[in-house]
Amino acid sequence: MLYIGVDLGTSAVKLLLMDEKGAIHKIVSREYPLYFPNPGWSEQRPEDWFLQTMAGLKELVGECDRSQVAGIGFGGQMHGLVILDEEDRVIRPAILWNDGRTGEETDYLNQVIGKDKLSAYTANIAFAGFTAPKLLWVKNKEPENFAAIRKIMLPKDYLAYRLSGVHCTDVSDASGMLLFDVKNRCWSEEMCEICGVRKEQLAKIYESYEVVGTLLPEIAKELGLPAGVKVIAGAGDNAAAAVGTGTVGDGMCNISLGTSGTVFISSESFRVDEHNALHAFAHADGRYHLMGCMLSAASCNKWWMDDILGTQDYAKEQEEIAQLGRNHVFFLPYLMGERSPHNNPNARGTFIGMTMDTTRADMTQAVLEGVAFALRDSFEVAKALGIRIERTKICGGGAKSPLWRTIIANVLGIRVEMIESEEGPGYGGAILAAVGCGEFKDVDEAAAKLVKVVGCVEPTKELTARYEERYQQFRQIYPACRELFDKIQ
Repeated sequence: MLYIGVDLGTSAVKLLLMDEKGAIHKIVSREYPLYFPNPGWSEQRPEDWFLQTMAGLKELVGECDRSQVAGIGFGGQMHGLVILDEEDRVIRPAILWNDGRTGEETDYLNQVIGKDKLSAYTANIAFAGFTAPKLLWVKNKEPENFAAIRKIMLPKDYLAYRLSGVHCTDVSDASGMLLFDVKNRCWSEEMCEICGVRKEQLAKIYESYEVVGTLLPEIAKELGLPAGVKVIAGAGDNAAAAVGTGTVGDGMCNISLGTSGTVFISSESFRVDEHNALHAFAHADGRYHLMGCMLSAASCNKWWMDDILGTQDYAKEQEEIAQLGRNHVFFLPYLMGERSPHNNPNARGTFIGMTMDTTRADMTQAVLEGVAFALRDSFEVAKALGIRIERTKICGGGAKSPLWRTIIANVLGIRVEMIESEEGPGYGGAILAAVGCGEFKDVDEAAAKLVKVVGCVEPTKELTARYEERYQQFRQIYPACRELFDKIQ
């Protein structure tokens, strides 16, 4: 049988066709515009998502045996606000995860309602990108639109609705709304009251691998697919990517070293750290996960190489680095502020420790090590909760560097594994579709059979010890600079 994974990204929708053995038959990508109507705003038209998804689906299945297509699953950008009226028409453009207009609403939730209450209700605190602050913004600034709301949806779930006719969401994506009781996997009555929302305005909640319906007859006909093709709930992009890398079960970990960085740690049980330094979300495997988000990861190296050194030859610059764990230069990778674990938008990138004999290679090494040290900050929070992490998968553009993988393995002191397929949320969405269609008994079995490790880096005792000493020095730099960061804004 064949399964489709739909990854609804910020710049494009990426569609993937996978068979029951995990082999990828075809990948199609379709772009759509991003709008910035005011400084700090970020919006898209949900209709663009749907039109490009339909066009992509037609191309994806155009040359395959369409009778073999059994299910469609999703991964997608989280936190976006899509609001529909009583006739299921989109009321206004979707407000995206990277939109920064909700400063007042975020402060209201954290300071007036209080972080302790938010954490008790949802296991998380408010961030400007989350969905609940966006709802409050619409309520405060566009009351006529707020009054017209019949359904509140997330981006990928709007696609599922257009394909199946079902208003649905999954537990992992709902976790990022700040309207969801993560521990009990249900909508939070307290948060609904705070935001002026009725529970019937929210979508029905499914586990990520559950079937929400089948393709609408007119959609199936247009795509040339069987009428019984199942639509599976899918997951938020990070949880879907975790499924695609086999990061399921207790204590499993995945590091995404992309433009931003993510430390994703799956957990058998529900856990929240006392400072809400990590996001505590429901996972697509039916359990829970903790997630640390760095706003700048591989983008730090790109900035250093492209804008400062003026080179595109990243590998050549790294060839000059030989003395791992002995560098006297440190770099704080907070070029866009930082989320986990500091939650400080005023934090800034900082070099410290340079002397007259500091070399270009020392500075490059400091950038790579600084990102690794910042990843470890999130690891330390998880370890303090009693989670034992012995190895991690790694993916993303930065993970293609053997040197960076070696640094990360030794800074964290754990085995770092590379996987065969790095198709992220789309692959995870297809796997969830296969589980929903009964190809596998659960997500664990699917991940074990389909995700293949093709290489690894083991930490060494000597280098891990050197990096332990360097990390203990690194972690003292941010507290020393924190007040200064606030003053220089």
